[in-house]
Amino acid sequence: MSSTATSLTELTLTELPLTDFKKHRDALFAKLPNNSITLVKAAKEVTRSNDTEFGFCQNKNFYYLTGFNEPDALLVLIKSEEGEQQSILFSLPKDAHHEIWHGRRIGQEKAQQDYGFDRCFEVSAIDSLVPEYLNGKQQVFFGFDDNGFNSNNFAAQVFTWLKTVRGTLRQGGHVPEHLSDVNPILADLRVIKSSNEIALMRQANVISGTAHQRAMKHCQVGLFEYQIEAEILHEFAYHKARYAAYGTIVAGGDNANILHYTDNSDSLKNNELLLIDAGGELGGYAADITRTFPVNGKFTPAQKAIYQLVLDAKNLAVNAIKPGACFAQLNKITNEFLTNGLVELGILSGDIDKLISEKAVNAYFIHGLGHWLGLDVHDVGDYYINEHKEQLRAFEPGMVMTIEPGIYIPLSDTSVDEKWRGIGVRIEDNIVVTEQGFENLTTHVPETIADIEALMATND
Repeated sequence: MSSTATSLTELTLTELPLTDFKKHRDALFAKLPNNSITLVKAAKEVTRSNDTEFGFCQNKNFYYLTGFNEPDALLVLIKSEEGEQQSILFSLPKDAHHEIWHGRRIGQEKAQQDYGFDRCFEVSAIDSLVPEYLNGKQQVFFGFDDNGFNSNNFAAQVFTWLKTVRGTLRQGGHVPEHLSDVNPILADLRVIKSSNEIALMRQANVISGTAHQRAMKHCQVGLFEYQIEAEILHEFAYHKARYAAYGTIVAGGDNANILHYTDNSDSLKNNELLLIDAGGELGGYAADITRTFPVNGKFTPAQKAIYQLVLDAKNLAVNAIKPGACFAQLNKITNEFLTNGLVELGILSGDIDKLISEKAVNAYFIHGLGHWLGLDVHDVGDYYINEHKEQLRAFEPGMVMTIEPGIYIPLSDTSVDEKWRGIGVRIEDNIVVTEQGFENLTTHVPETIADIEALMATND
């Protein structure tokens, strides 16, 4: 294993070099057959209400291949019969009037110069040029589940272009014979991160860890959950992670037993825990960290017992990560450990082996142990799930994942002693698989009871 400590003063990489996106395109080209064409579309702006839009979020596969962060664009990758490669970008044109109102556009000349595309055209040329590129190709790759330009899905747009090609048959046109989904190929590429991607995610973790520290320091009884959320978002943006990677969860007391609680609207109460699941996005790459701590800075005995059990389970799972291991193995040891711990606490009762075989722990550990992490917080990549729902994909160096065990005991659970009710604890770290074992990226935020209480004792 390894643990690379990074301070905020050491942060230098805030986005991937544009040359890295060219490497991503080259890696995809290597997976594609000759005489093929690949179409990958950018995202559209989404209306929030009337004439205002949500903040733009690029299609992650498109971003992975281009680094280009404007809407309505299209990437075309052509591989000839001889294996020659050509990358073509269609993007919005320079428009002085539009740019006065809505901001600058990159334009075709700068896109070709800075982003390494072979050719760039305005989006108005898509419907005339794409059918020409399709004509004569044997195989077309595109995202089967992607949304389209002016239709419900991208497939409809592709079929429109193919129909145009079909109309040229009497003039010697040739319609591609095979349509294939490019998304699984891209997912397999994205699941293994480069050294620059890992460096960027390491920095996203440092920033996000600092935000969690800020939340602990500013937490006090009587504040509202959204006020703590504001502290977190401030810290993200202040350190150049302008956006959260996902909706921030700030869940006090029994709200922690709602897994994706994002209302963040309740006041914080004495003698309750606060669960925060929050990660910043840096250069498009996500951190995903969860910490749970007492609102008043001191764990109660019952809270300590549950918290320590979850922390020990998390560390047990993390320490088992190495090339060749898999989530199924980690789940087995974690579930067995948590089952034994819940029996010792009197929350579960009965024969240990039977409880383990019946997965009794699932009543309190109600989600998976972890997931891939990258450009998406729940990143793409096959888990190789078998008929028993076991995730058997062997870990490889360069994979990045979360490990996030939790125990959730809602107030409504009258089957347990009252002291346990309303406790929800999750602890989540971000882990890179290395040649030697693993690197824990989440080293910049306290996790032990002693360290959390010491940090919170410094509250203003």
